[in-house]
Amino acid sequence: MHIHILGICGTFMGGLAALAREAGHKVTGCDSGVYPPMSDQLRGLGIDLIEGYGADQLAFAPDVFVVGNVVSRARLADGSPKYPLMEAILNSGLPYTSGPQWLSGHVLHHPTHHATGPRHVLAVAGTHGKTTTTAMLAWILEQAGLQPGFLVGGVPLNFGVSARLGKGNTFVIEADEYDTAFFDKRSKFVHYRPRTAILNNLEFDHADIFDDLAAIERQFHHLVRTIPSQGRVVVNATEDSLQRVLAQGYWSERVLFGSSPVNQSGFTAQGEPHDFKVLKAGQTVAHVQWGISGMHNQLNALAAIAAAEHVGVAPEVAARALADFQNVKRRMEVRGVIHRPGGDITVYDDFAHHPTAIHTTVDGLRRQLEGGGKGGERILAIFEPRSNTMKLGTMTAQLPWSLEQADLAFCHAGGLDWDARAALVPMGDRAQVADNIEQLLEQVKAAARPGDHLLCMSNGGFGGIHARLLEVLRDHGGATV
Repeated sequence: MHIHILGICGTFMGGLAALAREAGHKVTGCDSGVYPPMSDQLRGLGIDLIEGYGADQLAFAPDVFVVGNVVSRARLADGSPKYPLMEAILNSGLPYTSGPQWLSGHVLHHPTHHATGPRHVLAVAGTHGKTTTTAMLAWILEQAGLQPGFLVGGVPLNFGVSARLGKGNTFVIEADEYDTAFFDKRSKFVHYRPRTAILNNLEFDHADIFDDLAAIERQFHHLVRTIPSQGRVVVNATEDSLQRVLAQGYWSERVLFGSSPVNQSGFTAQGEPHDFKVLKAGQTVAHVQWGISGMHNQLNALAAIAAAEHVGVAPEVAARALADFQNVKRRMEVRGVIHRPGGDITVYDDFAHHPTAIHTTVDGLRRQLEGGGKGGERILAIFEPRSNTMKLGTMTAQLPWSLEQADLAFCHAGGLDWDARAALVPMGDRAQVADNIEQLLEQVKAAARPGDHLLCMSNGGFGGIHARLLEVLRDHGGATV
């Protein structure tokens, strides 16, 4: 089969492209605003990337066009279509489908020469932590010898790729609540029909498609409805929103995880995030020692352990696997170190793009520094409100709170329709706002000093700011990238 993917460089569609290629399909695709790491991964697989959505791509004559949710029927100011290829597909009556629908029919619930029976799909849903938890779960199953397939919305460092078919009967997938396509407004995850599902957390996000939290809770309940009675739903016991989801009804085994004593009957943790006992129903069943920081990652680990148990992986086996877990690209990834007399300047890259995620990331770095005896070193938070929710200005009131653990904050406000300077007034002179990347670089360069930690946060390419920061700071000392 030949598929042509519209929006191929998104994290989900790029992973789908990799799976289709591995399954032996011919894959072509197009996108705009291409940026790493997905573009690098696709080129490494030999998939040519076409810039833009020109109607001339009909000449590829694929068996089906697979349409990403970035594509719409929008028109430009002059009245011309923003996605002329999609208009040409519709006008020509050619076959098309959504990414989640194609994945469900051709990978998740399609017999392969590897799998000996129906695939056991393990889905990881939640506002935050989906990518990291999906990577953890895939690594646990890999180390347990199950050779899982997976699709992760990032690149797990243990695997080096965001997706693979696998050779076993399990498939781990990051289950996004964002809508499927312009012609299918259900959440992506309703297509996956998992037997095991993690509901990690749930708060308001995606203000461009959901009116309120209740609307998202409704979609999460649609996911719960698809889990069979012999399945398992792994739920964060500390989230009121998830309890409301379950109150609408559930038909599968429910396993809770969270902080003791809230969840004595399920999975809890005892100890520090980097070194803790795993308890099930109050009894110690495993011990995790690893190099990952943050209370949120401790909860992610509990969820992954509980899900892996459903496919026969004992908690102690899962804990041993987590000892070697290396996290995901763009999750507190060190992009380089500038050596200066008096202390190194470290530049990080992180995907945080929601106020809660920003708060969790900055707080996690603060705790890490304090735990390592570096509590006096400064954190410079450098971020751009790039997600659709943030662009709409829905959560501006939460920004000062999200950055409270940072010593200084630098916001790239280019292209925003709301006043970032006004939103950050509560931070006083700890916050600066730039209208473009060049101005942002100058602000950070002027403020940075030996021993600082420069934490760059965005769900996009951020104008290559990580490499550019290292370049402008390199004039003052050597760099190790």
